[in-house]
Amino acid sequence: MIQIGVDIGGTFTDIVALDRDGRLALAKVPSTPRDLLDGIGAAVTKVLPLAGAKPRDVERFIHGTTVATNAILEQKGAVTAVLTTEGFEDVLELGRMKRSRMYDLAMDPEVPTFLAPRRRRLGIRERLDAKGRVLVPLDETDVRRYAHALRLQGVQAIAVCYLFSFVNPAHERRTREIIAEVAPEISVSLSSDVDPTFREYERLCVTAFDAYLGPVVKRYLAGLADTLAALGVPGVPLIMRSRGGIVSAALAAQQPVTLFLSGPAGGVIGAGFAAERSGVRDFVSLDMGGTSNDVAVVRQGTPLLASEGTIGPYPVRTPMVDVNTIGAGGGSIAWIDAAGGLRVGPRSAGAEPGPACYGRGGDAATVTDASVVLGYLNPARFAGGSMTLDPDAAERAVATIGQRLGVHTVTAAAGIHRVVNARMADQIRLMTIKRGYDPRQFSLVVLGGAGPVHGAALAEEMGMAEVLVPEAPGVLAAFGLLAAAIEHHHARTLQARTDVADLGEVNRCLAELDRAGRARMHEEGVPASEVRVAYAADMRYVGQAYELEVPLAAPVTVERVPEVVAAFHAVHERVYGYARTQQPVEFVNFRAVHTFQLPKPVVLPTARATGTLDGARLGERQAYFGAYVPTAIYERARLPLGARVAGPAIVEQTDTTTVIPPGVTAHVDDVGNLRLRRD
Repeated sequence: MIQIGVDIGGTFTDIVALDRDGRLALAKVPSTPRDLLDGIGAAVTKVLPLAGAKPRDVERFIHGTTVATNAILEQKGAVTAVLTTEGFEDVLELGRMKRSRMYDLAMDPEVPTFLAPRRRRLGIRERLDAKGRVLVPLDETDVRRYAHALRLQGVQAIAVCYLFSFVNPAHERRTREIIAEVAPEISVSLSSDVDPTFREYERLCVTAFDAYLGPVVKRYLAGLADTLAALGVPGVPLIMRSRGGIVSAALAAQQPVTLFLSGPAGGVIGAGFAAERSGVRDFVSLDMGGTSNDVAVVRQGTPLLASEGTIGPYPVRTPMVDVNTIGAGGGSIAWIDAAGGLRVGPRSAGAEPGPACYGRGGDAATVTDASVVLGYLNPARFAGGSMTLDPDAAERAVATIGQRLGVHTVTAAAGIHRVVNARMADQIRLMTIKRGYDPRQFSLVVLGGAGPVHGAALAEEMGMAEVLVPEAPGVLAAFGLLAAAIEHHHARTLQARTDVADLGEVNRCLAELDRAGRARMHEEGVPASEVRVAYAADMRYVGQAYELEVPLAAPVTVERVPEVVAAFHAVHERVYGYARTQQPVEFVNFRAVHTFQLPKPVVLPTARATGTLDGARLGERQAYFGAYVPTAIYERARLPLGARVAGPAIVEQTDTTTVIPPGVTAHVDDVGNLRLRRD
């Protein structure tokens, strides 16, 4: 029996297969943007023989998908309408009246009106007050009339978001029942289900996104099940969510908005698994693939989480691993701006045509082309020899940039690396210093096909003491899927000052969240006795506009409240640099996370227990470190445990290449991870 994890990137689809004895098989196939399921089918077909398995041997299939993100970025979701309280039809258009570019007089509005244009945002006569009491009953005639009209317009999904429905969801639930009677084929998303917390614009946004994605995600997951069935793979696939937990495909289809960061979350979980094996608990993970670069911070073995994120300029209030993504990957294109400066990304060559060195018709210089020119990549053994690179094409592409800058081709290639490294360094600073952490106190865990090429240079720039390169970094996002837990998250608004809060009401709220989470776990088939529950509260000083999450023990007692308040002060001081211990504090939202940890993967080190460094040496070639110097080349699979490789050196393996500059030594530790430190 084997477990399979599949992660789709912009350039490659990564797949790993792990058997019960800890043997790991991995493969990379080009992604298929026209139909992502074709790439999954090709990946499964390729990895099963490598694992010595048949389709029927697959015990668990877990998938990290970009389908939700792509549907938003490409604006290819369902035809969506919004039903809201009469008089509030323009909330989606008004937004928060904020500008991300203060002095850009010609900027477009940064509100997602493409989800539902004004003609499909309709007001329903109904009204609740802030306590959930009915002021105006739901006008069911309005609902029936609009549902019928929207059906005739070809609407595929409806988002329902009434005022204060997060306190009393009765009107929204009745609306869903009426729509099911009038237009049963239309998918319905209720704000009281998707995001039962306050702030009208954010709640409407995330509900509209959920509706917009619903039919797309359902079709994709149904197609995934059909693809696996056609291959002979049994069982129901599991899907990674943005928060780093996995759920069954059926439950994922019910909450499509939770899949935004499905792929990047897998990389963070995989980095955590690899780092934990080496005893590293505080680190920054850097996942550099072909199209993008994802950075996250892990503290004491736990990824930092965010209660909301953004897709482009649009707010998406759903819990997610706190990942910052920029367009800086191996396929990122180098270009010259209007002032004559060198830039890299965010535009990418992608999988088709790819970098110039791929020989598929691309002629723009990319980071990968620069790596070929600098001697870091072996054209004959790229991706384990499955692809042969064209160094002449790479040199021609980079030479074009050099000519426009008036510098030599090699200088242009080194400049491309310096620029992309500087962008990633800024990204790391944003994720650490801005959150109150000193990056020098963290290790750097690099993954993705391009991450180990740049890891040592990045650590040098950031003053980070160590770079950890896992055994299979190029497919670690796919492997992370196998290390994830089944998880469900629920939240609810209950606002009260901590010194006068009705603790009975607080504990009833926590009990409701617990029941909701356990009901989901029951649907997953998880034994109730094996479910772990963690509670938290979103808190703030009275008068503040935004909150910080603080862990909470249930039940909340009078004796525990001062401890919770003290914990809030400590978090506030770390994040903002100060705490006002005399100022009153209030609860805003309460959260519950239910978790069931699947058996942790057992992985055998691929590094040999015995052998010599000379036995792993493949030869040498010229590589650029300020000048071209003879550089030893090693095959990672033949490096013995405990081996030390002094730079300048390059370590090659099937899924990536690790560059070790002069003055840096790489050590193969007891679990097979490669750890780079400056001498």
